[in-house]
This record gives sequence, structure tokens and C-alpha cells, in this order.
Amino acid sequence: MPDAEALQAVQQLLGHSFKNPDLLASALTHASIASSRLASNERMEFLGDAVLGLVICQELYRRFPDYLEGELTRIKSVVVSRDTCARVATDIGLMEHLSLGRGIAEAARMPTSLPACAYEACVGALYLDGGLEAARAFILKHMDEEIDRVVAGEHTLNYKSLLQQHAQRDLGATPHYEVLDEKGPDHAKAFEVAVVIHGRRYPSAWGPSKKSAEQRAAMEALRVLGELEAETTPVEPLAAPDNEGEEEVPED
Repeated sequence: MPDAEALQAVQQLLGHSFKNPDLLASALTHASIASSRLASNERMEFLGDAVLGLVICQELYRRFPDYLEGELTRIKSVVVSRDTCARVATDIGLMEHLSLGRGIAEAARMPTSLPACAYEACVGALYLDGGLEAARAFILKHMDEEIDRVVAGEHTLNYKSLLQQHAQRDLGATPHYEVLDEKGPDHAKAFEVAVVIHGRRYPSAWGPSKKSAEQRAAMEALRVLGELEAETTPVEPLAAPDNEGEEEVPED
């Protein structure tokens, strides 16, 4: 369990003085060192994930009254992603105070899921101790900039780029794209593409150009890898064409 000094340091990072410090201690206790999984931060992470999603959805709904649901979903999927949560947790120094088992603490490379889960667990602890407003204040203090970055296009919604970053950092490999099939006349072809990483082929996707099919295939791989929410549809899916003579306008 984290000591009193660690708890005090994290309270300063979170900007909240806990009435019940045991909640924060639980949020900082990884399953690898807890006496049982119920004593770890996993339940609190579950709660924090829901609170994070609610706060971000409310903020996007408030800030962008002219955006349709699909546009809001695209932004939210990046803002609440594992990569974003892990980056925030690392940037604010949260990982320095997380209680880990020796095997994980001494690992050469820490999985992205670990800091992301710690971040969400702390959000859950804030919600339980101080209510939604305490959690909201902490979330938006750091996620406001992420929202602005996504909307401005600085944090790309290029799924091939996101997949490459994840694969090289966490899997030690570079994604490759295979064209599995193509249909239609020359002026309106559709392509089926799949991503292959470390010899593993991920679900394929169709697109009216190789570029768009690769983007959709990268998105499918990110979903399988847990980097995108399963229900998110940031790129409109395209089924295999039934009528090869039906003309489609290729994407740029």
C-alpha cells in the first residue's frame, strides 16, 4: 500500500484533499502487489472509466453545440483513449507513486495499460470522495488541452499513424498492409485490406481506395488491440461491394 508521503504527493497532483485517504490508496495499488484483486485498483478503474467518459461527453456537448453525434464520437474516442490517459498519468508524475509488484516495477518497458488504468482509478477515487465536480475539475484540467488538440487536428485521427505508434512502442513491430481483394471496374474499384503485425492478420476492411481501406483496416486493428472503444465508429464502415457495376466516387 502507498505510504503517507506518497498519498500526500498524489493529492497535490490531483488537486484534492481526500476525506477518505483509503480510497486514494486503493486507486494506487496495482493487482500485482495487492492481497487480492478486490484489494487492487481494478474496481475503481472500472468506475473511473465511466466517470471520465461522462465528463468528456458533457464537455464536448457543451463546447460544440453544432457538432453531430458522429463528430463528437470521433473526438471522444481519442480523448479518452488508453494512449491519452497513459500520457496524462505519466506527464503529471502519477506513476512515481503507484504501488507495483516487483516483477512489473523492474520491467524494462511498462505497458500503456498500466498508467492508463492508474489514471482512471484515480478519477474513480476522486468521484467517490468528492463527487462528480471533484472528478470533473481534475479531468478537465488536463483533458481540455487534449480536446483542443484533437479539434485543431494536432492530434491526428489518422488511424494508420495511431496504429504505427502503438505497434512500434508496445509490440515492437511495424504494421504491414495486405490487399486481399479488389472488385469493380477500373474507374470505381473497391479494395479489401488487412493489417498484419508480427505475423498476425487483423480483421480486414473494404474501402473505395487503397488509402481509405488501409485507414479502416488500421481502425479495426486498434479495436482488437483495445486502443479504440468497440462501439466507436469514427470511420464509416464499408461492406464488400455486391454490385461490381455500381459506381462509387473514390476518396482522395
